[in-house]
Amino acid sequence: MSDLVLVLAVALPTIALSVCWALRPAGKNTFVAPRHDTEILFKNGLVEHASDSALALLPIAIGSHNWQDLYDILHQSFPTFPTEPHEGPHPETTVVGDCSQFHQIRIIWRAESTSLIFERRQYAEQNASDLAELDTLRQLSVHAAHPAWKTGVSGNVTWYNAAYRKLGSRLPKGTFNPEKPIFDIPMLAEKPTTDRIRLEVTDTDVPQWFDIACTPLPDGIIFEATSLNALIKAEDAQRDFVQTLTKTFAHLSIGLAIFNRDRQLALFNPALIDLTGLSVSFLSPRPTLDSFFDALRENRRMPEPKNYSTWRHRMASLVSEAEIGKFEEVWTLETGQTYSVKGRPHPDGAIAFLIEDISAEISLTRTFRAELELGQSLADTFEDALAVFSQAGILTFSNKAYDLLWGFEFNTSFADVTIVDAIKLWKGKSSPNPLWQDLQESVMSIDDRQEWQMPVSIKGQLPMSCKIVPIASGATVVRFTRQDKPQASEAPAVNYSSNDS
Repeated sequence: MSDLVLVLAVALPTIALSVCWALRPAGKNTFVAPRHDTEILFKNGLVEHASDSALALLPIAIGSHNWQDLYDILHQSFPTFPTEPHEGPHPETTVVGDCSQFHQIRIIWRAESTSLIFERRQYAEQNASDLAELDTLRQLSVHAAHPAWKTGVSGNVTWYNAAYRKLGSRLPKGTFNPEKPIFDIPMLAEKPTTDRIRLEVTDTDVPQWFDIACTPLPDGIIFEATSLNALIKAEDAQRDFVQTLTKTFAHLSIGLAIFNRDRQLALFNPALIDLTGLSVSFLSPRPTLDSFFDALRENRRMPEPKNYSTWRHRMASLVSEAEIGKFEEVWTLETGQTYSVKGRPHPDGAIAFLIEDISAEISLTRTFRAELELGQSLADTFEDALAVFSQAGILTFSNKAYDLLWGFEFNTSFADVTIVDAIKLWKGKSSPNPLWQDLQESVMSIDDRQEWQMPVSIKGQLPMSCKIVPIASGATVVRFTRQDKPQASEAPAVNYSSNDS
């Protein structure tokens, strides 16, 4: 009898609620929007908890109704509502329905329980946007390459990402404390700032460098660490390269002065001090380009300008020409020295000036030129016509007698004159001679070079003797000698007497 009473006590309220639900107005949109959130909690297959709005909205009783009862109630307005718990592929499932007040039901699957949250239409889009943003932030936290963390007002770490945790695992064993920052960063001012921090790790002997960016907030500070290992390595390589260049420049005999884009002296070598006479105390404070050339002028290490305005105009054009690599001058100083000065552009708007003492070269060139002029003057005194051809058959020298004899001007000829051109000239002004080809082959020959001669007869003039003489470096001298009287026959004279007859 007692069992019957207990069954009736449970069944009658359920029947009454079902009758009320069945007698509700017909139509799809039958829900009334509650004032508060509507939520139902299922555990062990039964309704374990429900909010007041859920109890007022649905004909359910805590501890009495199961998932199938709720499915029978909701599937008309929410056709995709799961028939059984834990059917969703993800920890959370969203069921969208055709209801005027409720846009969707969020079903949160757990190991031993399931929650149903009825969301009003006006909050659905905002909630979906918030969830998408939250999911993006979680992905960033997991996959971000740079360590990031947040400290509270007390300085303890309240949040960190996966990269920060991975970096902490590289510290010496027992030193990583999730509540304490792994970087020794002092308390910062109330504004964003950056700092370069060095960190020792166990998996490499090379110290790790990070650029720490700090952003103060009302409830703490957000930090982000960016690895500077590649930058530090590049800076070390650049420093070593500059040191190598500096050592190399120190042994150069050419003075080097490099001015940066602001036209201040950025680099110089010891040779510059020797060539310009400028002191280290003047060059070390990085003088400007104008001050540098003013000091050169005062030191009389450059040609003295006619007037100051011309000097300033010349300095402006000097910089312009150096920027495009066209500045190149030879300075003759009062001391008798000769400098070669060149201006060359460098990267990032810099300019390099190279100053070289070429006094010895100029002196040697002048001596060599004087010797050439002396040799030419001496050859011009000869009555014989001389022409020198190189091993390649190019005319390299002729004297005044040759030019007058053949009507040729060597100093005014721009194109190279070959032995072929010369023989063509000689043949045109002289009588036929079958030995011209032999002369050409003799000049162009490399082996078996011997001295020999041949007769030449210019039309309307006395016969000449052409002597071919090999000289050093494969060159050949062709010498034309006038004959005052006909040359005697080399054949012996034959005496015809009367006795022979």
